[in-house]
Amino acid sequence: MTMNWRDRITTDPDICHGKACFRGTRVMVCVVLDNLAAQIPIPKILADYPSLTEDDIRAAIDYAAEFGRHGADPV
Repeated sequence: MTMNWRDRITTDPDICHGKACFRGTRVMVCVVLDNLAAQIPIPKILADYPSLTEDDIRAAIDYAAEFGRHGADPV
């Protein structure tokens, strides 16, 4: 079964000013994407943000891909 990024990423105007975050955390998706763009290895990202999982990282990539396809925040 394919994972849906919407199961892991959410927005809430009361959390991080409504920026997309991983469900149940205050870790913003853009932070993970910035780390990936800077070629920081996934194990290092997970060590820096222990509340995240590899599935969260994959969800961030899927989220970015959908954002790129539609040109607007998909959440």
